Formats: sequence, structure tokens, C-alpha cells
Amino acid sequence: MDLNTLSPGSGAKSKAKRAGRGIGSGLGKTCGRGHKGLKARSGGSVKPGFEGGQMPLYRRVPKFGFTSRTSLVKQEIPTSSLDKMSAEVIDLDALKNERIVRKSTKFVKIMLSGEISRPITLKGIAASKGAKEAIETAGGKIED
Repeated sequence: MDLNTLSPGSGAKSKAKRAGRGIGSGLGKTCGRGHKGLKARSGGSVKPGFEGGQMPLYRRVPKFGFTSRTSLVKQEIPTSSLDKMSAEVIDLDALKNERIVRKSTKFVKIMLSGEISRPITLKGIAASKGAKEAIETAGGKIED
């Protein structure tokens, strides 16, 4: 057996249908597309998701969920992370320099979580009720 003698088995390959080549071919005139209708036209085919006028599945299924865009520019940080910082006066720039918040962050809120052992001053940063009490009992203060 040589490569040049190999051929597919009998009946494995069929001749291509040649549409529009006369009535005797069986695919003349309408070329197997039938009469009229969307699929008989040139470029005619149903769009993906079209169900013949029935309400399509993607519109029947209930939608859910919502992602707030403010989460991209707002961050909450615990009081324990403030204790690790070296700066005495803590503002947004100080938090960004220490890489505690992302560079895209515009608003920060301090939440009570963990201990705070030294006095610090918060400038232009919001704090929860519990975080305010913890900072003030440590001898710190909050400025607007």
C-alpha cells in the first residue's frame, strides 16, 4: 500500500449539489428554497434569539441584580489599619500613599474593627459612630 493509491471508500464522498443549474438537476428555479418567505430571499435568515414572534427566552426570563457604580470610588477601612500607619494626621492622600486604599478611591469611611492604641487626627474622612468613639477614647480627634 502506497500513499498515492489511497482513496476514500465507495459512497463516502458525494457530489456537491449545484443549485440553479436547470430543471433537470432538481435544484432549478427556486434552488430548493421554496416559494416566498424570509428564507427564500437573499440574505434571509432569522436573527439569533428570534422565536417566530413568540416572546423570546431572553425577554421571558426575569432579570435580577444591580451593581452600584459608587463602589468603584468608595471604600470602607477598619480602625485596625489606622493603627499600623506611621502618619499622625490621616487624610485621603496619606491612605493612598500607605496603599491602604486604591488610587481611584475618592471617599473613605472608617469602621470600628480592631483596636486603636495611639492618638490620630482624621481629616476629611468619614467615620462610623463606633469608630469615632474609639478614636476619641485613644486621644485622637476628627476634623471635617
